[in-house]
Amino acid sequence: MFNIQFNKVIREQETSIPQHRKVYEILRSHITDGVFREGDLLPSENELCTVHKVTRPTIRKALDRLVNEGYIVRHQGKGSIVKGVPKGVGILSMTGTTSAIGQDNLKTTIILKPEIRNWTEAFTFPLSQPEIESGCIYMERLRLVNGNPVFYDITMIPNINLSRFTSRNFENKSLFDILRKYYHIEVRGGEQKLLAIVADERLKGFFKVGSGHPVLQLNRKIETNRPGFNIYSQVFCNTDEYALYGTF
Repeated sequence: MFNIQFNKVIREQETSIPQHRKVYEILRSHITDGVFREGDLLPSENELCTVHKVTRPTIRKALDRLVNEGYIVRHQGKGSIVKGVPKGVGILSMTGTTSAIGQDNLKTTIILKPEIRNWTEAFTFPLSQPEIESGCIYMERLRLVNGNPVFYDITMIPNINLSRFTSRNFENKSLFDILRKYYHIEVRGGEQKLLAIVADERLKGFFKVGSGHPVLQLNRKIETNRPGFNIYSQVFCNTDEYALYGTF
């Protein structure tokens, strides 16, 4: 019964997604998965209309978004040329770690599955009354780059209109992608505080480092397109081999 109800909810959410967003998601995934590589020419607008059974304005909306996010560039008389996965993004950016590093090189281990909790603060950032009253979805993850543990993060999200969120599989998944695809929540910007700390016993275990090892701590408040709905996270970074970069 649970699976039937869960699948019903997912189908309802998917049917409510505008056509231009569905086309955008398909083209975006084809670029990030390497179906289209840097320098490739996307199918023409007419071809995309035929394949996806939508109108030209719908296709143009999808392409415009890909242009704005840096995935493609459009040339008059040539068409849409793939730039590849946007560079210069990472843990310091609002695009996310998965987009920066690539799904093949980034692996996510769930330390603590999403669960509902009470909260009164979020890594020194003040909460609104609706956020406090709704509770939060709390989760912990360890992110490995090419097999090396680089990021340990704690994430707290307001438990507001996130149907079945705790039932989803986040192993080797992008949190931002899940929020965008299934809940229409998109990152718009935010603020973050950076601290230099020494690894405690737990971080030493996660990162496999010795006593006194320096670790970068980021406290983040990420704003979204949903008014008053913010994503809060505390990220610990072992930057021995991987420098942090990006825009925010």
